[in-house]
Amino acid sequence: MSSYLSMSREELAAEFSEVKKEYESLKEMGLRLDMSRGKPSIDQIDLSKNMFDLVGNDLGFKNKDGIECRNYGGLDGLSELKELFAGILDLEPSQIIVGGNSSLNMMFDTIAQAMTHGLGGEPWMKQGEIKFICPVPGYDRHFAITEHFGIKMIPVPTTEEGPDMDKVEALVRDPAVKGMWCVPKYSNPEGITYSDTVVKRLANMKPAAKDFRIFWDNAYVIHDLYEKGDSLLNIYDECVKAGNPDLAIIFTSTSKITYPGAGVAAEAGSPTNVAIIKNRLQYQTIGPDKLSQLRHARMFKDVNEVKAHMKKHADILRPKFESVLAELNKQLSGKEIASWKKPNGGYFISLDVMEGCAKRVEALCKEAGMVLTKVGATYPYGLDEKDSNIRIAPSFPPVDEIKKASVLLCVAVRYAALEKLLG
Repeated sequence: MSSYLSMSREELAAEFSEVKKEYESLKEMGLRLDMSRGKPSIDQIDLSKNMFDLVGNDLGFKNKDGIECRNYGGLDGLSELKELFAGILDLEPSQIIVGGNSSLNMMFDTIAQAMTHGLGGEPWMKQGEIKFICPVPGYDRHFAITEHFGIKMIPVPTTEEGPDMDKVEALVRDPAVKGMWCVPKYSNPEGITYSDTVVKRLANMKPAAKDFRIFWDNAYVIHDLYEKGDSLLNIYDECVKAGNPDLAIIFTSTSKITYPGAGVAAEAGSPTNVAIIKNRLQYQTIGPDKLSQLRHARMFKDVNEVKAHMKKHADILRPKFESVLAELNKQLSGKEIASWKKPNGGYFISLDVMEGCAKRVEALCKEAGMVLTKVGATYPYGLDEKDSNIRIAPSFPPVDEIKKASVLLCVAVRYAALEKLLG
């Protein structure tokens, strides 16, 4: 396909005329499409519907240790779930704290604890300005947590291998830098998996702040789209080798494995980090929802059963991702107005359009009946200085809607680019 950057003004005008016609015909279809959030589809949620038959009646309410799951207790979770998450994260069960349905809640809570009581040191709130490293584009809800607590966010660009480590290593020399957000496998939204080199450099950092922590949100640890998914080095093992066992606090959940609203979340780390967190849990709760944990324990005996379950998810998701990627290739390849990556897993496709055009693309899509993730959401404070990144979330709508949405998105990208080039 011809590059828009090599076209004459007359050729661009002719192309724009055709794209306008395409766009107007799409508007007349009265579309109602939503690709704004990475939610599992109903077909995916239905994969776990038998879970509700696995507790009560003849099966009883006790776990393998004889704990009555309808009652108080079990502060840090059932042993079966610790073993299951240990298998998923390649850790020891003793390193796992199993909580409620939301890993985001556990992250928020850990930041709150650090602010008021510290992480093995003085409370962050008593140490002056606190800063966090934020790889971009990144997860908007991570940024919302740090903004909520008044923590200054420092954007760091993401390379093909993960965060720009030269910049990260320079930043951690500042004792005010207390933490870093990471989605290390199939990052949100780019779908990048951190290379072994990046994981090792992270683990070997020597931050000036002794209470610095990497918030390792391994949300997509087993969310492969293909038989051969990406591999991710074990951050905890590397931290131990580097003499930094306390550096990373690890999070994951079953939100996109079973039920987003009724799954189970886990937080993990070194014995020191686990002890700090468990000590504070006793003041917050008398125990998590053990019935939900028991349902999960009875549905999945080990990590291999979880992986088999996730292949069913992949069979549903893969055609949706491939529909988007096929349309991007069909309409935008060779035009030099957009770039994207083909992820091997996760929940998003990251699209970078011509600088200064993302908000215009969002507006054009909205006018024609499609909602996208708000432009800028993938950056701290909602500020994408280049106005170029668009996060595509293809998981929830059915494939036929995804195809329509992809056509509209690509037409809007071409429309916005031509509009800018014609000035």
